[in-house]
Amino acid sequence: MLHLDMDSFFASVEEKLNPRLKGKPILVGGTERRGVVASANYAARPFGIHAGMPMAEAKRLCPHAVFVEGNPQKYVHTSLQFLDVLKSFTPAVEPFSIDEAFLDLTQVPYPGRPSPEERDPAVILDSAIPVAHAIQRAVQRRVGLTATIGIAPNKYIAKMASGVQKPRGLTVLTLERYRERFWERGVQELWGIGEKTKEALAKLGIRTIGQLAKFPREFLTYHFGLNGERMQEAALGRDENPVIPYYEGVPVKSMGHEITLSEDVSDKEALKAQLLRLSDMVGRRLRADGYLGRIISVKIRDSKFRTTIRQRALPEVVDDEHEIFHTAALLLEEHWDGRPLRLIGVSVSGLVSAAGHYQHSLFGQDEHRRKLLEAVDSLRDRFGEHSLVKAGVLR
Repeated sequence: MLHLDMDSFFASVEEKLNPRLKGKPILVGGTERRGVVASANYAARPFGIHAGMPMAEAKRLCPHAVFVEGNPQKYVHTSLQFLDVLKSFTPAVEPFSIDEAFLDLTQVPYPGRPSPEERDPAVILDSAIPVAHAIQRAVQRRVGLTATIGIAPNKYIAKMASGVQKPRGLTVLTLERYRERFWERGVQELWGIGEKTKEALAKLGIRTIGQLAKFPREFLTYHFGLNGERMQEAALGRDENPVIPYYEGVPVKSMGHEITLSEDVSDKEALKAQLLRLSDMVGRRLRADGYLGRIISVKIRDSKFRTTIRQRALPEVVDDEHEIFHTAALLLEEHWDGRPLRLIGVSVSGLVSAAGHYQHSLFGQDEHRRKLLEAVDSLRDRFGEHSLVKAGVLR
C-alpha cells in the first residue's frame, strides 16, 4: 500500500499560480481576521505556524506572512489532475482527502516486483520504491507540485509513514519497523488521537504508543467503547481496510455544513437563525443526493477555540430541514452555556439511500409537506439557492 500526501497543498497551489509568492511565508485560510490556517507553506513552519491555528495567532508569530483567502475550485482542479496521474500507475486509487490518496500496487505488475513466493516483508515493500519515485516525478511534471509517499503493508501504517519525512519524502515501514519507530513515542503521534484523548489515556497510565498496544483491551473498550479497540489496533499497526477505488464509489457517512461567524455571537436567536440556514442547506443536499439520515449533530466552537459536538438519534430517518433544525435547536439549548461562539455547524449521519425507503413521518402524515419541499428544490434548481430564503434566516 502507498499513501501519497501532497506537500503543503493549498499554499503550494497558491505559490505556483503566483510566482511572486515564492520563498515567502504563505498562510491560506477562510478570512484573515476570523479564520484558521488551512495550510501554511514550509517557509512559514519555522515560526511555529501549523494548520488549524487561529489566523490571528499565526499573524502574530509571523507578521510578514502573506495571507491568501482559500479558493476551493483551484484546489479541486489540481486534485483531479494528480488523481489522473495516480490512475496511470494503478486503477486502485482511493482519494482520502483533497490532497491525499491511497494506492494499492498488489495487483500491478511492475519492474522488479518480487515473485509470489517471496515472504520477506522488507523485500516486498522495498521493491515498490522505484515506482514511488516515478509517481513523485510524474505528479511534479503534471501539476508542478511535490508529494511525499509512505509505503507499508496496510493503509494505516502507510499514512503514518508519509508523515515521517516531509517534504518530498519517501519512507518505507514494515510492521516491525513501524513498531520500532513509534512504540516509544507519545500516543498523540498516532493519526486520529488528539489532545483530549491523550489526556484521557494518561489517566490510565498510557503515555506511549507501545503502552497503548499492550494495554488490556477490555479496559480500553470499557473506557472508550469501540474507539478503544480502534486505537489499540492502530498502535499495533493492524489495518485490514482495502483500498476502495473511487470509481467504485465510497459510501457517504454524513453530510453537514458549518460556518465561521464574522464576529463572536452570544445572541441565542441569531445562533438559531444560523442553525436554520445550515439545516436548510443540509436538508437540500440530502434530497439532491438521495439520502436520509437518523443522527443529527451540532458543532459549536467558542472564542477560545473550545469545540463541543453533541448528537441525537431520531426514531425515523429524515431529509427535511424542519426536522433537522428542530433537533439541532434542542441540542443547542441543552448544551450551549451562553459563551460567545465563533463557529456553528449542523450535520446528519447514519445515512441510508432514499431509493425505495418509506419515510413514515413525511409520506404517511404530511404528503403536502413533501410536495412543498419538492417545489422549493425545483425553484432553487431553476433560479438559484437564494431565490427562496426562509424568513427565520433574515435577521
